[in-house]
Amino acid sequence: MVFGVRKGSNVRPRVTLEDVALRAGVSRATVSRVVNGSQTVKPAIRDSVLRAVKDLGYVANAAARSLVTRSTNSYALVLPEAHTRVFSDDQFFPRLIRGLSEELGAADKQLVLLMSSDAAAHRRIEHYLLGGHVDGVILASAHRGDPLPGTLGGTDLPVISNERVLDNVDFPYVGVDAVGGAAAAVRHLVGTGRRRIATIAGPQDMSAGIDRLIGYRREIARTGGSSIVATGDFTRQSGEVAMRELLADEPDLDAVFVASDLMAHGALRTLQAAGRRVPDDVAVIGFDDVEICQYSDPPLSTIRQDIVEMGRTLVRQILRLSCGEVVEPAVVLPVSLVLRQSA
Repeated sequence: MVFGVRKGSNVRPRVTLEDVALRAGVSRATVSRVVNGSQTVKPAIRDSVLRAVKDLGYVANAAARSLVTRSTNSYALVLPEAHTRVFSDDQFFPRLIRGLSEELGAADKQLVLLMSSDAAAHRRIEHYLLGGHVDGVILASAHRGDPLPGTLGGTDLPVISNERVLDNVDFPYVGVDAVGGAAAAVRHLVGTGRRRIATIAGPQDMSAGIDRLIGYRREIARTGGSSIVATGDFTRQSGEVAMRELLADEPDLDAVFVASDLMAHGALRTLQAAGRRVPDDVAVIGFDDVEICQYSDPPLSTIRQDIVEMGRTLVRQILRLSCGEVVEPAVVLPVSLVLRQSA
């Protein structure tokens, strides 16, 4: 069976570069240079070509154009996480994607979302990225031991991360003051009279988990206290489990700094099930300031990071990198303490 334009149909044939060249009275090569953004064409000739493009309704073939410009106008967001983590209700990744897509859209660029949680997915993503399908990579939620950063580090593909990559790969990154935010949470708890302050730390194969634990420990040491640590993986369930461990090991604790809001929500559930009143018996502070904070019981105090602005800044940096500019090795965005009823 042959598919095509039926005789007598209203479908117009595709306008070609040759059609535009004939209308403008120039060569095909001149038209190609104009539509691909070359600045070497004289203004009068360029205007004539653009008028012909408009009159004829010419639309550039994106695939052919990419062969000429060596640009795809697409940027990949790589998330080495399971789908359940990316689309959980903590809203971190949706907010990050919102910032990325808004900023890329403003620059007339495209976002490609790639998720990997196993070796087969890693191989597919690696093959795709190295196949010339994108102009740059935004790496988020990088874990120590992930082979992809090392592979990308050996190519000329521009790469930027949303946090410090731990595997001796020197990518520029856009992050937040995680150490300072954790310290601010502990300072507030100490200032309200809390003396047995625990933490539920994030994964220690990610710089976000490491830095928030560093901030907690530094401030606890500064005040002369003892560190009380359990570890989760940024999920609600891990927050519930870690809080149970803390209560079993340190039943007299009176405050907890939790390295993510979703884990803090799980911790609140465990405290309520154990009959501990929040904040009367145990004060709780999270980290992120996602939507769940406002609707938890009680509403959750937290360290706010502007996740949407992080996404926008990542795009601004990767666009500079892909143009051959040198960017700052680290952009660190500020955080702030948001107080609600839990502390």
